[in-house]
Amino acid sequence: MRGGTGRVDPAERGQTRIADRVVAKIAAQAAKEAADERPDSAAPPRATVTVHNDTARVRVSLDLAYPCDIGRQCGSVRRRVTERVRALAGMEVPEVAVQVERLHPSGAGTAPEGSIR
Repeated sequence: MRGGTGRVDPAERGQTRIADRVVAKIAAQAAKEAADERPDSAAPPRATVTVHNDTARVRVSLDLAYPCDIGRQCGSVRRRVTERVRALAGMEVPEVAVQVERLHPSGAGTAPEGSIR
């Protein structure tokens, strides 16, 4: 305590710990927001997180519509997850691994003229 003021020094106050599952929920929601080409039938994105000190390593699994620019979509997901985890959890995110589980055809049942089914 500081000299009789009733205030506790910052070093003695303790710390706030954010659970891994909370960070994973933030990451999954950020992935959902970022993947603008997700099909309606797609499962929601899932995320797993490993937290050490103030650093989170994130793995996101999601479905995408096909055809799409998969690289651009994955880059968008990485950026959004990094931004949201940093802003909401106050953690650095040096790594976001994006795993595309499934590609859903965007025009199910229709094939371009001349294509083989």
